[in-house]
Amino acid sequence: MNRRLVLAFGLFAVLAASAGCTSIFGSGSISDERLGQEASYNWETNQNVTYNVTSDQYQAVYKMDEKTTLEIYQEETLGEHGPVEISSVQFQYPNGTVAGHEDIRVKKTKEQTIITPPQSEGKLAYTAPRQGKTFAVPTHLNDQSYEVIIPKGMRVDMFLLSDVRPGSYTTEMQDERVHVIWDESVSADRISVRYYLARDKFLFGGVVGIALVAGLIGLAYFRMQIRELEEKREEMGLNADISDDDFGGGGPPPGMQ
Repeated sequence: MNRRLVLAFGLFAVLAASAGCTSIFGSGSISDERLGQEASYNWETNQNVTYNVTSDQYQAVYKMDEKTTLEIYQEETLGEHGPVEISSVQFQYPNGTVAGHEDIRVKKTKEQTIITPPQSEGKLAYTAPRQGKTFAVPTHLNDQSYEVIIPKGMRVDMFLLSDVRPGSYTTEMQDERVHVIWDESVSADRISVRYYLARDKFLFGGVVGIALVAGLIGLAYFRMQIRELEEKREEMGLNADISDDDFGGGGPPPGMQ
């Protein structure tokens, strides 16, 4: 019985090692079906890294600039890193030819996803899921220019409703979408863009206006109450000034002279 248990454990260890620790140890691979999903990328990007953000996913396009691999990860709780579940991976050669996932090696470990394109010169693209009105991603390529294209109808021009980090960015409107651009090399560890729906500005302005009107009405009512209280005190003689003249200029009381 003990020998069978030892053999079973040894077989499990061999299978785990040969499979690259696909489950219990956290690493593995992404299916060819997922990597080969159809996608249309805009390869005509001006920045080194461009993120095209929509409501439930984003498309990333990287200029590899002789970089042989791209290691990407996402930030998880307690400051830990995890792999990115990418799909629709493609690579564009300098001559414009686009290669599919068959020519691109993708490996997922416990902390990151490693993408190896067929060569170091060209552009690498993939799609990844996301959610919410904040797009935040680590800067996988250091000291490069970045661009984030936020969803249609969204804005970043009101500081109370939006936030963009790091600073020193510019914005452009193209095809009814805002492009947040860092032309200079980004040295920060991550970029973050919190945006808002354009109509939220008017709703926010309406709420602020109502609050101001309510505040002015409350202030006016408070001052009116104070005035009424003062008038009542005057009617009751509680506000009459009492001076030494009321007592004969400081002399003794009547009848005491």
